[in-house]
This record gives sequence, C-alpha cells and structure tokens, in this order.
Amino acid sequence: MRYLITGGAGFIGSHLADTLLARGDEVICVDNFNDYYAPVRKRRNIMHALAQPGYTLVEADFRDNEAMERVFSRYQPEKVAHIGAMAGPRPSMQNPALYEDVNVRGTLTLLGMAGRHHIHSLVLASTSSVYGLAPTPWSEESPTDRPLSYYAATKKAAEVLAYTAHRQYGTPTRIVRFFTVYGPRGRPDMTPYLFVDQMIAGHEVTLFNGGTGVYRDWTYVDDIVAGIVAALDADYAFEIFNLGNSNPIQLIDFVAALERVTGLHARIATRPLPAADPPATYANIEKAGRMLGFRPRTPLEEGLNRFWEWYRREVAPERGSDAPIAST
Repeated sequence: MRYLITGGAGFIGSHLADTLLARGDEVICVDNFNDYYAPVRKRRNIMHALAQPGYTLVEADFRDNEAMERVFSRYQPEKVAHIGAMAGPRPSMQNPALYEDVNVRGTLTLLGMAGRHHIHSLVLASTSSVYGLAPTPWSEESPTDRPLSYYAATKKAAEVLAYTAHRQYGTPTRIVRFFTVYGPRGRPDMTPYLFVDQMIAGHEVTLFNGGTGVYRDWTYVDDIVAGIVAALDADYAFEIFNLGNSNPIQLIDFVAALERVTGLHARIATRPLPAADPPATYANIEKAGRMLGFRPRTPLEEGLNRFWEWYRREVAPERGSDAPIAST
C-alpha cells in the first residue's frame, strides 16, 4: 500500500512513516521544512526513513495546488494521512492569519486533491483543543463550537471542511483528535522538551496555576501512531475518533515524574493559566477502542524514559552546555 503523509518529517509524521515502512508499505513524505523550529531537527527525524527503499521525500507545501497535483499524479498514493499543520494554541493568538492559511486553506487544497484522485482512505489529524471548556471527559459528541484559540478554531474548520469534501467526493474519511502527545522527536516548544531544557540550564520552570488544578491527558507518540494506522486501515465512510491516554495527570505531578526520570530538579515559577488553555484535557476513548481496537499501552514514566533517552542522545550534544545531565 502507498501512503502519503503531510508533515511527514515532523514529530508525529516521522514516527508514522517509520511504522508504515516497518510493515512493508511505501511512504511519500511531503514536508516544506518551515522554520517553526529548526529544520535540521526535522531532517534528523527522517534519516532512518531516507535509507529505506519504500520512502520518497518531496519537499513541498501542501498549500501549493500545482505542487500537490504533481505529487498525486506522479506517485498515486492510495491512502493519505494529513498530519501537517501549524501547531500550538498560544502561538496562534499572535499570528491567526498564518494558522488560517495553513490549517484551513491548505487543508482545503489537500482535501480537493485527495477527492479528485480517488484515494481509498483519508485521515485528518485534529486536536483535543476543539473541545474548549466543555465538561470532561470529552467524547466525540461533546460540543466543539467554542474553541479557546485560533489554532483550535482552524482545526475545527478543517474538520468541517473534511466532512463537506467527503460528501462531495465520497472520500472515506476519519478525523483523529490527538490528546497531548509526547515522546522522542517532540518539538522544542512542547512541554517535556521545554521543561528539560529549563531544568538543565537551572532556569525556572513555569507552571500555570503552580501546576495544581491543571490536568493533561499525556499520550505517548507510539500509541497515537497505532491509532492513526488503525484509522487509515479501517473501513468507515466518515468517523471522528479521540486518541488519548484517558488518564489525566496534574501538571505538578507530571513535573515530579520528569524529575524522577531525569534526576534533575525543577525550580518552579507560577503564572495564571492563559485564556487559550483549558484547565483539563481528558479523552473518552470508548469509541476508538470499540471501532479501531485502540488501546494506549505506554505508562507515563516509561514514555518519559524513552523521551529522556532520545533527548540525551540527540539534543544534549548540540546544546553545547556545561550543565550536568544526569544518567538514569
């Protein structure tokens, strides 16, 4: 089977590519290597994949209709995972036009391309952020009409467009809403990476509300990828699935787990919770379990250990810091 992955050199996309290649599938990776964070890190993410015979890298922007037409016509993918997006609720509040251009217009371009080329299956990556302040735990039927950030609003818009495109073209489509993904290759602006950077440097770690009363449903990247693959391979016309761990962890307890794993100490500073952030995320995954066989398997500290091993191997050597890095 031939899969096209947008954002295929990023955190989740590169893990998805590795998983598909390992089972013998072909992968076309589309990535524009933008500078949201260092492009060299994204290139490092795909070093192993580039050595595989079934892997093709296309450096292109999925907003570019002509470029995407060339990709679809030349490689004729059978299934598409649209993972690429501008990420992050708080950054979106500073540049909403960019988020709209990438996450809405770009997704519309990709949806039309997939429909006209009659792909067999489309998975659209969405986010738990669409639930806003809805009461937890969040099921797929929870309200999503009051997002707290422009990021969440653009992802909700992409979901609605995906349904319209499904009706227009008949493309079998599954939307997967991710809950607080972490693990190796995580972005520098994501909490585990950011906190470890600060802890190594001896800087204060900022916890919203002091880390109390703020909960996140931390979900390890391998579990997320397993859910994406199941959604790609499923036989449903149009469905939405939560992909989360269904086990919210208070932020102060997450930091304590990170301290245990790394052997580092976190100096805590407190700030009010930003308006773009909900106090808690909590996935009801009954539907994904029943229809996709989705079962998150990675306990938090096991996942953090894997993240820490990757950080020491891939990130620490390039920091050029004299700060000690504990071994565990």
